[in-house]
Amino acid sequence: MLVLSGLLVLTSVASLTTGASGASLWKALTQLVQGEEISLRERVILFDIRLPRLIMGILVGAALAVSGAVMQGLFRNPLADPGLVGVGAGAGLGAISAIVLGSFLPLGMQASLGYFMVPAAAFVGGWVSTIVLYRIATHRGRTSVAVMLLGGIALGALTGALSGILIYMADDSQLRDLTFWGLGSLAGATWDKIWLAAPLIMLALAATPFLARSLNALALGEAPAAHLGIPVQRMKNISILSVAAAVGAAVAASGGIGFIGIVVPHLLRLLIGPDHRFLLPNAALLGAVLLLAADMISRTIIAPAELPIGIVTATLGGPFFLWILLRNRSLLDL
Repeated sequence: MLVLSGLLVLTSVASLTTGASGASLWKALTQLVQGEEISLRERVILFDIRLPRLIMGILVGAALAVSGAVMQGLFRNPLADPGLVGVGAGAGLGAISAIVLGSFLPLGMQASLGYFMVPAAAFVGGWVSTIVLYRIATHRGRTSVAVMLLGGIALGALTGALSGILIYMADDSQLRDLTFWGLGSLAGATWDKIWLAAPLIMLALAATPFLARSLNALALGEAPAAHLGIPVQRMKNISILSVAAAVGAAVAASGGIGFIGIVVPHLLRLLIGPDHRFLLPNAALLGAVLLLAADMISRTIIAPAELPIGIVTATLGGPFFLWILLRNRSLLDL
């Protein structure tokens, strides 16, 4: 945790300093030390563009990584990711609906929602799909993990079909918006979005440490965990709601960013073991570090243009993940 905390500080400083504009954090600090006033351009770039982007990257990276660790522990499956609760598919359908059908809303509603229309629709869509999937998987007060897994596959197929219909209806400009939203980006980070997303993500992350011992016991199976005194059903409820809140807010704020939720828990299990008391807080730190690093690459590799961050995470994360698996096949019993 000390190493990852130090890496997070270094990555945050680099994120504030890196960019196509040439604005420098060190230059601004030097001006402050010398008693000079920071120029308006430097203030806008550092405090209104880069700092919100930095904070949003930390929140989204931590939310995705911790949610992935919780889902893998809940499903007792290393291939599980946050999308299994249906929040990703529902958020995608909500965002696509807002982009394609938003022009049919009354002008007053469009003006009042403004650029919050797509994030709000994504969040609502994610929560609705999670509630539907939870109701499907819950019978007589007990939630079946197997039914949730299969129901999530079916719900993903259904939302994919509905999304396909809307994409078929979209015009060229809407298709471009859909493509960039689906690939994810932190470019739209603002203080307003942070005030909306941060409380949900912080509350969800604050609840996960209390799940650590229960997730450790659940590795033995639901029946042994219950015999050990673990309130299995309550733990399932808290886990699903926490993941839905964190991922729903993260996807609504940044679009679809993949690979963080599945790679980070795997990497940490190889480094520090499967104990969720240590896995969850370290996942938050490493998820934030990796997403900030990917964001710096996305905005500098083809500067002054910007590459969607989802492309960077998949391009770098995929081969790295395969390398880890190939090196540890015997350890992972593959």
